[in-house]
Amino acid sequence: MSGEVLFLSHRIPFPPNRGDKIRSHHVLRHVAGLAPVHVATFADDAADMVHEAELAGVATSHCLLQRRKGMVRAGLEGLAKGLPVSLTAFHDPALAAYVRNVLAARPIGTIYAFSGQMGQYIPDGFNGRVIFDFVDVDSAKFEAYAVAGRGPRGWIDAREGRLLSAEEARLARRADVSLLVSNEEAALFRARLLPQDQLECAVGTLRNGIDSELFDPARCEPTAAMLACAGPRLIFTGQMDYAPNVAAACRVIERLLPAIRQRFAGATFHVVGRNPPETLRALHGKDGAYVWGAVDEMPSYLAAADLALVPLELARGVQNKVLEAMAMRLPVVLTAEAATGIGGGDGQHYAVGHGDAELIEQVCTLLGDAQRQAAMGAAARHYVIDKLSWQATLAPLAAMLGLPDTAARNAA
Repeated sequence: MSGEVLFLSHRIPFPPNRGDKIRSHHVLRHVAGLAPVHVATFADDAADMVHEAELAGVATSHCLLQRRKGMVRAGLEGLAKGLPVSLTAFHDPALAAYVRNVLAARPIGTIYAFSGQMGQYIPDGFNGRVIFDFVDVDSAKFEAYAVAGRGPRGWIDAREGRLLSAEEARLARRADVSLLVSNEEAALFRARLLPQDQLECAVGTLRNGIDSELFDPARCEPTAAMLACAGPRLIFTGQMDYAPNVAAACRVIERLLPAIRQRFAGATFHVVGRNPPETLRALHGKDGAYVWGAVDEMPSYLAAADLALVPLELARGVQNKVLEAMAMRLPVVLTAEAATGIGGGDGQHYAVGHGDAELIEQVCTLLGDAQRQAAMGAAARHYVIDKLSWQATLAPLAAMLGLPDTAARNAA
């Protein structure tokens, strides 16, 4: 199959400043190097719209719409139509019209849909290849939310998980290939399909990579803001309006950091990432906790840290925050959930802690052994460069898309 590619993404892949946008950014650029690509996508806000010129520099054509539908309206639509809110939140007639026009006017051989929300835009009559990049199993995430939730919120999350699971199965049947970010996520996705679908649906893995030139401790200066704080300095990064990230940061501040500071009195903990809730912001500067919010240069903050602490209790897919810390030669202490899909070895490339007591002990052991810190950080960087560069992880895409590697061109 040759021709052009239609790329559907629920968020504009610029700037690559959060987990899903980092992946979609690199996938889009790679696809644009293989064939002309047309992009249909959404901006979350006016700040995203500023990056339309960057999108235009990669895409042969594009449609970028600011998503203005609030969650209340999306929820009411979902209830009325019996659909997941995740789908109604991303439904827009103007985007659907762009998709129809591109398919009618251009020789589209393949549609690459990034995230299950965008499957609704693929017409039943399209006869080319369809690649669904689910990244992780969204339905399982909502089911986990439902177990942890109470009252109406728990019911809403349980409904979302149930309906999304059915939608994921429908899309898997529609796809030529369904992609997940790790072997573990792929196995989970496959296991949730009906037995017949398990036999007939192609489910594969496309791992996340790391930009080891951007995240290189030799190329950036540690930020003075963090260096001004007492040490040792622990860091947690991520999109801080995402509930599992908020829970992990609070876990450190409330349960882990006090015990660590009993053994290392000057230890500080730094939360770095966009949109932290006011409950977290209020803790900035108190009892060794610092909440920095959005920053321009994430590598500079990682360069100022002594150790990354990632105690996620709910984690889907591969955690970019872990890859970035490893690339920056930081020792990483994390939960088993946060280590899923990374590969490498516990005790060599990172240290896993099961429960609060083990996480505290792993942190304190590393902080008390500078030689082991350095060895683990060096091993971590070597591992991600060797195994997890974007060039290596995206190499299988050409064959999946039905495009020859020799057709590579630089459309960026």
